Amino acid sequence: MPAAEVDVTVTLVRGLLEAQHPDLADLPLRVVANGWDNVVLRLGDDLALRVPRRALAADLVRHEQQWLPVLAPDLPVPVPDPVRTGAPSDGTRGPAYPWAWSVVPWFPGGSVGELPPEQRGGLVEPLAAFVTALHRPAPAAAPVNAFRGVPLAVRDEGFRERIAGGGVPDADVLLALWDRLLATPVWDGPAVWVHGDLHPANLLATTTADGLATLSAVIDFGDVTSGDPASDLATAWLTFGPEDRAAFRARVSEAGYADAATWDRALAWAALFAALFVTSSDDAPVLHAIGEHTIAQVLADA
Repeated sequence: MPAAEVDVTVTLVRGLLEAQHPDLADLPLRVVANGWDNVVLRLGDDLALRVPRRALAADLVRHEQQWLPVLAPDLPVPVPDPVRTGAPSDGTRGPAYPWAWSVVPWFPGGSVGELPPEQRGGLVEPLAAFVTALHRPAPAAAPVNAFRGVPLAVRDEGFRERIAGGGVPDADVLLALWDRLLATPVWDGPAVWVHGDLHPANLLATTTADGLATLSAVIDFGDVTSGDPASDLATAWLTFGPEDRAAFRARVSEAGYADAATWDRALAWAALFAALFVTSSDDAPVLHAIGEHTIAQVLADA
């Protein structure tokens, strides 16, 4: 995990609330997650805060603040559309803090990445409904992301570096698959909205008494961009086992925009994400497990 450039503490965040949102400042506040880019704090029963811990995340939070209010009304699944926003502070009023931050709804449930794949069947329909609603033409002003929604050729050098660096199981098979899929026709449709990071740790679910998972929210839109939807559709391999993946693919394919070439590119993206997860998640066991699961699913379909 990259080192924090700012130590985001309860004391710091409460000071920011007192200065900018004093009506929220007396609510209970605690850190619940410390990610690569943001610290997440729960605020009372119904709210959370996303506070960047490094400069790279600052633009990502601004993307969410600008675009989630545009996207959220047309999505069939709850998303962290900010209910309040926080501004950078120079320290003259409240503590000094260099970046924008957000107050968002608190969603029930836990990370799908912590659920066994066999319990994820209940996510097929709502996740398919989410991607088909999201993948609509995006405006020219949509955020630019050089690493998501782009042609496979753009990611070729990075993928090969990951494979060459060691630590990727079945690397030769994955590289051969990548080489074959690299020739897949590029996306020739309109640039559509792309979540950009649609892996199980960014899906929240509640579970019923019989263990069936229900999708409660899709989170972390920091990488939101426009382009080829195949990078999102890689979630078919990241999230599901064979039977549920087939159902997900069938449901998404009914929407008419994901042809055979799109699914081939999605398979290549799944191989790329798997390599990224297993080589950069030594201190994030859930992400590492997602990478291992994805490799097994990609090899099953290769």
